[in-house]
Amino acid sequence: MAFYDSVAERLAFMKKLTPAELKKLGSARLSDIVLQETKRARVRVAELEKRYPRADTRELAQRLVDDKKNLASMVGGISGVFGLVALPADLLFMSYLQIILLTDVATLYKVNLKSERARGEMLDLFGYANGLGPVQRSSPKVMGKLAAMVLEKGGMHTLGRAMPLVAAPITAYFNNQHIQRVGEQAVRFYEGFDKAHAKAKAQRPQQAG
Repeated sequence: MAFYDSVAERLAFMKKLTPAELKKLGSARLSDIVLQETKRARVRVAELEKRYPRADTRELAQRLVDDKKNLASMVGGISGVFGLVALPADLLFMSYLQIILLTDVATLYKVNLKSERARGEMLDLFGYANGLGPVQRSSPKVMGKLAAMVLEKGGMHTLGRAMPLVAAPITAYFNNQHIQRVGEQAVRFYEGFDKAHAKAKAQRPQQAG
């Protein structure tokens, strides 16, 4: 069964939009979130590889992206109804969704996210994808701070969120498009990492000889 394949799973994930859950998410440490999602990502990626055994890595990556795009559209459709009042919550959740996506893609490309350096690179990737630049330099410690930086920089499209009801499909569209761009940047980055790793592995026997 693919990640979030059933309606029940999607609804369970959307429960994180409640004020209590969003408050906990906002105060959660980034390092804890990444490490927690790393464990889940291994399961998600393994299930995806099992379901699509003939798919190459890029196709599997796009399937991970598509999965998050569906959730992003749902978030946009819900938060857009509430207009600007829901904007911080939307950005917090979208930031969280991006972290999950980046963790999944990194895991797919066999990146060791237990490494502090690898986690830092992943967060910097998030920063560049949202117009923040390297996140490590600004050192946000919790998810709420990261989402606040995104809001301040305007890294995600906000057009349409101020118009209740009419804004819902607009917000859903922008959320969907943003996740796609983040996914594409992650694939380009980690494909480069993957090729460099393969090249280094191929050179080892020569160096040994």
